[in-house]
Amino acid sequence: MIEFDAVWQWGVLALVGVAGLVFAIRSVLRRLGAEERPESRKSKPAEMGGTDAERLREGLSRTRNEGFLSKLAGLFGDQTSGEEAIEEIEAILYTADIGVKTSKRLLSSIREGLSPEEWADEAKVRQQLREESQRILAAAHAPRESEATSGGGVRPHVLMVVGVNGAGKTTTIGKIASQLKAEGSKVLLAAGDTFRAAAVEQLQVWADRVEVDLWKGEEGADPASVLFEAVRHAIEEGHDVVLADTSGRLHTDANLMRELEKVHRVLGKARVGAPDEVLLVLDATMGQNAIQQARQFGDAVAVTGLVLTKLDGTARGGVVLGICDEMGLPIRHVGIGERVEDLRPFSVEGFVDALFAPPEPSSGP
Repeated sequence: MIEFDAVWQWGVLALVGVAGLVFAIRSVLRRLGAEERPESRKSKPAEMGGTDAERLREGLSRTRNEGFLSKLAGLFGDQTSGEEAIEEIEAILYTADIGVKTSKRLLSSIREGLSPEEWADEAKVRQQLREESQRILAAAHAPRESEATSGGGVRPHVLMVVGVNGAGKTTTIGKIASQLKAEGSKVLLAAGDTFRAAAVEQLQVWADRVEVDLWKGEEGADPASVLFEAVRHAIEEGHDVVLADTSGRLHTDANLMRELEKVHRVLGKARVGAPDEVLLVLDATMGQNAIQQARQFGDAVAVTGLVLTKLDGTARGGVVLGICDEMGLPIRHVGIGERVEDLRPFSVEGFVDALFAPPEPSSGP
């Protein structure tokens, strides 16, 4: 009986040892296999980032493959006349999310820049649209004299951020703060959306994550007063930049617009010339409604630049053309992903190159 127990125990130990060895071998094989899989390589930060051009092109893939430009592909046949082609182009442009004004401008560019025989030439039509798009964006991003003198180098640089709830306003503030902190700036976040406790809490999360200071008032406090005190505090403490969050109720709310006007005035009392910038955050997935928001906010406060978020999640990226054409305002940043570095400075050339890049080959058989 004793011998049987001993044999049984040794047998169990042997089985456990073999099982452990098999488990270890399988773990090593899984790790080696994972390193070879493409999806594993994509998860590596160094390779996932890519160049700015690559990331922007990737972010605009839905716009390029599903937006108005994609509808031009295959539109023209050997038997298509110039008049037939221009009618189809007109229909495509007017149903795009670029607005009526911009659609007319692009259509006129094709009519005037190409001969009727060339209207049915897809390559020439795309090139004409590319050149006119470049002109639209370049005009909106031309340097202005007021920008060169704004703030006069006075610190802190005050950046007022406006936009409706859900557009990504607070997240944009957090990402900008992270980038400024990495550049060596001393940043203060100012919680001016005092009507929503969640907005203040979200800003607190970003302040903790980025390790920058946060100024906040009591819940329901007057937003203008809170932001006034924030700027005064930043002056005393030597902050380089103040990022001022504001209330984000619907742009059609008259009370909100009056409140933003008041905030803008009061910031100028806290530091002469403030705010130095007013950034309007727009959700790219809203399409033409984003253009309407830009108009409404532009009427209420002197918006100096735009941030377009969620550009990677929509086929409506062409709205950038409509906004720049309608408002004559520059796009400061575009959001093409969730990471901090995915809030990218806008480049006219980079955007046009990405938007008009050749379509990706079909993955089908």
